[in-house]
Amino acid sequence: MTVTVLLVDDQELVRAGLRLILEAEDDLRVIGEAGDGEQAIEVARRLRPDVVLMDVQMPRVDGLEATRRLGIEASRSSVLILTTFEHDDYVFEALRSGASGFLLKNAPPEELVRAVRIVAAGDALLAPSITRRVIAEYARRPVRETDSQLDLLTERELEVLRLIATGKSNAEMAQQLYLGEGTIKTHVSHMLAKLGLRDRVQAVVYAYEHDLAPRPGE
Repeated sequence: MTVTVLLVDDQELVRAGLRLILEAEDDLRVIGEAGDGEQAIEVARRLRPDVVLMDVQMPRVDGLEATRRLGIEASRSSVLILTTFEHDDYVFEALRSGASGFLLKNAPPEELVRAVRIVAAGDALLAPSITRRVIAEYARRPVRETDSQLDLLTERELEVLRLIATGKSNAEMAQQLYLGEGTIKTHVSHMLAKLGLRDRVQAVVYAYEHDLAPRPGE
């Protein structure tokens, strides 16, 4: 299956470089480009790419606001934030805005290709250094009151949510719970739908906000 990609960056040379990397792969196809967030929203609406590769700092509308608007519109496109910045405020705002992944621009080409495939498959991706800081940040925050939506989850779905927050893949969860990967995928889908979450990144954030995962040192 071919994964379609929209490139969003205000630097034309950067977009050209990304296009060369992605189109060297048989299963990836760049179907559009945009130079700012406003244009990205328009092009994403029209072309409906599988993945939007989104820069953060751009004129007119930045990548975070564009991601937020696409999330509000319930766009089918998954957003992979690609930036030179590791600042926490970018990370947390991107996650809250509905980004499915966050990768630094200095990542090697093979990591970029892998990231696009992961996000297109419905999984989530964060650079390891970013993941550590996300966990540490939520460990410092007061725990939210228990969300009534949690009552909608079955015991198995709640267990799956806890395991996702620890970074377990579907295969690892299947092995630990003695279930098939297809069954795990079903539990994940039901859990996300019941909690109104877009993907696994938002599930991780939700779990830490509601104290459903072990905090650092535990």
